[in-house]
Amino acid sequence: MSSLPPSRSLPPAAAPRPGPAAPAPPLTGATPGTTTAATVRPASRMSARPVRLALCLAPLLLAAGWAVANRPVVYEGVRRLVAADPGWLLAGAGLTCLTWVAASCARQGALPDRLPPGLLLASQFAAGAANHALPAGLGAHAVTLRFLRGRGVPLERATASIGLYSLARSTAKTLVLLVFLAVSPAWRRLGDLVPDGRLLVPLAAVAGGAAAVAGVLLTVVRPLRRPVTGLLRSALADVRAVHSRPCRVLALWGGAVAMPLVQAGTLACVGASLGLGLPWEQVVLAHLAAGTAAGAVPAPGGLAVDAALVWTLVTFGAGPAVATATVIGYRVLSDWVPLLPGALVLSVLIRAKVL
Repeated sequence: MSSLPPSRSLPPAAAPRPGPAAPAPPLTGATPGTTTAATVRPASRMSARPVRLALCLAPLLLAAGWAVANRPVVYEGVRRLVAADPGWLLAGAGLTCLTWVAASCARQGALPDRLPPGLLLASQFAAGAANHALPAGLGAHAVTLRFLRGRGVPLERATASIGLYSLARSTAKTLVLLVFLAVSPAWRRLGDLVPDGRLLVPLAAVAGGAAAVAGVLLTVVRPLRRPVTGLLRSALADVRAVHSRPCRVLALWGGAVAMPLVQAGTLACVGASLGLGLPWEQVVLAHLAAGTAAGAVPAPGGLAVDAALVWTLVTFGAGPAVATATVIGYRVLSDWVPLLPGALVLSVLIRAKVL
């Protein structure tokens, strides 16, 4: 009567049987999937390091190659810069630092999202070094695009902000040029710098053909039309959002107007330190005219702008030697001196995954 029910007296053989023994793991102590990932990731990082190093050293190599190819000009410019007034050179260096502040303000004004000011200023300082490796400002735009993507900005909005920044900068520079043309009597001398009709006709034909080809592609190719349409919609929405906020309008257009004035002020300070002998308004007008005329030439490091700038200063009455030394000094202060620190900041931002 005290016996247990049959359900509680199961034999040991009825217990769940263990499955087949699992194969022994590899001697390395990792599964095949993790072993593959561990071997692939270091290989990809090792392959990316030479590319990053080449991008950082490309501006230095370009500057060194230009200096070797133009040794007499560099020697004459350095000789004159050694005897220049250090006070004016220090003022030019201060104006150069304001260039990155103005660029940061314009970048922030072109985007409704708030960006960290310190990192934004550091990215623009690094973008100056990257701008020497690629023509037409593509280096600075690439660095800014990576920075915005790292801050969580979608690709369409980041690209639209770069387009708005470029449009505002070119528009503001044109307006400042028109103001200086209206108030300065030196604009009559700019007629010698305008190319004749034989050169303007091919340029107009090339520009018209490029616009026609782009229109046909956007009309016919549907996979190309969809992303462009989405980009334009995002750009128009961001333009409305930016211009509905007075702080963004002030940052965008104030920075865009300040950039050419600050750059021209650096050139005027260098010219004053070397005894250029031109009024500051003519130096500013020369800088604006040369930058507008040579801005369409895709050359890294502003080489086309430098050639046009020397020619414009000589046209205004400066001596060829002192005009060349002024442009070299301007390039030293605005580009060559910040080149190595900018490359180092670019490398630090890449390693910190900010870019």
